[in-house]
Amino acid sequence: MKLLRPQRWLNFLSLLPGTILTVLTIAVAFLRFYDEQDFSLLGYITEPRTWSNRLTVAAFLVAVVNFGVEWNRRNRETDRLAQEKQRRAEEEQRRGEERERAARRARIEARCRAAEIRFQLDPNLANRQALEAILAVLGEYGDTL
Repeated sequence: MKLLRPQRWLNFLSLLPGTILTVLTIAVAFLRFYDEQDFSLLGYITEPRTWSNRLTVAAFLVAVVNFGVEWNRRNRETDRLAQEKQRRAEEEQRRGEERERAARRARIEARCRAAEIRFQLDPNLANRQALEAILAVLGEYGDTL
């Protein structure tokens, strides 16, 4: 079912206005600048000037459609680039927050180790209270660290 993917058809259809415009321009030039003496095929067309005028109007309409298709393509591309830029900014912000959490976690772990070492070296009341404060912080933020 790869053949029926919408993006492929949209890409194909976006080529049509430009191609039709080219064919119409060639047909207009063919009808305007050549006559039956140059190409016998033109003998089958009764009013080449009228058909040339009609094809000129059709070419103008196709040019307007082509402009709309290109405008739409450009807008989609601009939107895609803006979304990608926003996604990169969000990713960078997420990485920054992760670095900040890691730094906070490292600071708390360092305080905890320092308090443990101080208490082991000198088990007095001040060191015990510092160790209890660090344990309280670990208990409070333990899930988010």
